[in-house]
Amino acid sequence: MLRVYLCLSDIDQRGDRVMAKVVGILGSPRRYGDTQLLLRLALRAAEHDGCQTELIWLYEEEIKPCLGCVSEDVKACRFPCIFEDYGKLILQKIREAEGIILASPIYWYNVSGPMKNLLDRLTCLENMAHIEGYSYLEGKVAAAIAVGKDTGAMMAISSMLLSLNSMGAILPAWAMAYSQAADVLKDEEALMDAVNVGLLVSGLIRRLAGQEGRIMYLYDPKLCRQLLREVLLERKKD
Repeated sequence: MLRVYLCLSDIDQRGDRVMAKVVGILGSPRRYGDTQLLLRLALRAAEHDGCQTELIWLYEEEIKPCLGCVSEDVKACRFPCIFEDYGKLILQKIREAEGIILASPIYWYNVSGPMKNLLDRLTCLENMAHIEGYSYLEGKVAAAIAVGKDTGAMMAISSMLLSLNSMGAILPAWAMAYSQAADVLKDEEALMDAVNVGLLVSGLIRRLAGQEGRIMYLYDPKLCRQLLREVLLERKKD
């Protein structure tokens, strides 16, 4: 039996729609690069569908690597993490969100270093299963984005999604977007996929909350162009 630990009492209800929180985690050193563009497009789609969103840049401050406390004592690894660093703040934001979208450039068939550090640090949320009986990631809806002009996109995607799913997060259909194009703005398929990442994360959150929500891919080039224009205008203001 699936156990869903969405904090439904904390989700803002606007009429019959769920106002959930979706956090986007940017694991690229380029704050305004192609990875960020697809992530912002996904977040804008989630906003279009009624969610609150926040973009977190992993390179903003230091995220210390996991020390593997769980290997010494299974109950020593617990939320909140022992480190007083930027990673601890991000873990708290993930704990409070209903949706998570991870986005990373491709680094040798995998994710960037700070993204790997964060994935490892998520263990303190997952390991609450040994302390309180359930993972703090259970019931959260997750998706991933990977960008790079080298091979390895699916391996990077797999690293993120397999980790999250193994920790209890739920993956919607079409839970990924990736591009290996020289110019992501010309990669129409990746742009449409990013829009669907946002829509489907939002839709599944609402389904889990007992509301109506989209769980099938939407091919809508007009909506994609509209949301992309909004994202590009935002970038000019930043």
